[in-house]
Amino acid sequence: MNFAVIGQNIVKLWLKYWDKFLITGMEYTLSLAALTVFFGAIIGSMIALMRMSKIPPLRWIAAVYTELIRGTPMLLQLYLFYFALPQLIPFLNRKQYLCVAIALICNSAAYVSEIIRSGIQAVDIGQTEAARSLGMSKSLTMTEIILPQAVKNILPALCNEFIMITKDTSLASTFFIGDLMTQVLLVKGATYLTFEPLVIAAAIYFVVTFILSKLVALLERRMRRGDIR
Repeated sequence: MNFAVIGQNIVKLWLKYWDKFLITGMEYTLSLAALTVFFGAIIGSMIALMRMSKIPPLRWIAAVYTELIRGTPMLLQLYLFYFALPQLIPFLNRKQYLCVAIALICNSAAYVSEIIRSGIQAVDIGQTEAARSLGMSKSLTMTEIILPQAVKNILPALCNEFIMITKDTSLASTFFIGDLMTQVLLVKGATYLTFEPLVIAAAIYFVVTFILSKLVALLERRMRRGDIR
């Protein structure tokens, strides 16, 4: 392996295709990740509340959904949603990005629901009992007492979920929706180079996730300082 030639090829590819990698690819990747975590958090919150519900059918539905999603590979889910959704909903026909986004949202919701459920359950039960003894309703206790404290446990984990989803969107390149790995495949086809585009993509993924992880660490430190005060 001639590392000098590989290095030269990487520089040439970057100079020629940096906009495909950095602008087009990461724009699709980050937008897909943000969309997934945003709607995944909303749906995950509902699933978490269903799992903590005293109504057995709601608990069973939420438990089955969570275990089914967590027990099957994401790539398999992407295939199922990509091919099945247009058959069930004709509006989604030829809307590859939307089908993939829905699949990722449904996948993320299962994991986020467990994050939210564990964050809520981490709040001391005594606080719920104290609030109820003061005459507060269940909904008011949840919104005014439990959730504000649970957010401190949930927020860093949600940020880490965003980092994980950012990397997992690489599976979407299977359907050529424009993400970073899709751009790698396009550059590979145009230049007949395999290794060099992958190195560039790996470097971009590393830089993006490294920056995001440092921001999450900063957020966690600030939240800990807030607890000390």
